[in-house]
Amino acid sequence: MPENRTVDQTASADEQAEKRTEETRGFMRSVRRATRRKYTPEEKIRIVLEGFRREATVSDLCRREGVNPANYYSWTKEFMEAGKERLTRNTVRDATRVEIEQLKRENGDLKEIVADLVIETHRLKKTAIPPLSYGTAGRT
Repeated sequence: MPENRTVDQTASADEQAEKRTEETRGFMRSVRRATRRKYTPEEKIRIVLEGFRREATVSDLCRREGVNPANYYSWTKEFMEAGKERLTRNTVRDATRVEIEQLKRENGDLKEIVADLVIETHRLKKTAIPPLSYGTAGRT
């Protein structure tokens, strides 16, 4: 009977070890999730441009910045595609907020000038001396 007890104890020890392993894996997943960092577009651009300068190897750069090399290469590809798209499409760009406000002010000023000119033209037409008829000149 002592042999059965050892088998039971071994099975129990294996189950406990498996349980601890699963708990450890769960803990590691939660730590990874909690420490995952979101990078702003500005940070991504800075890191990609630093990689282009070749002052350090990509692996050193990624290690220093805490970036997975696969993410770095993905950002580099996106950066290059965005630049290529920007260069190949028409050079028309969206107006900035400042430019829009300036154009609105200019448009308002021009509308006021047109309104003033319409009023002035209307006033001049009302006060103008009527033209002479061609057939009545010189007759008495």
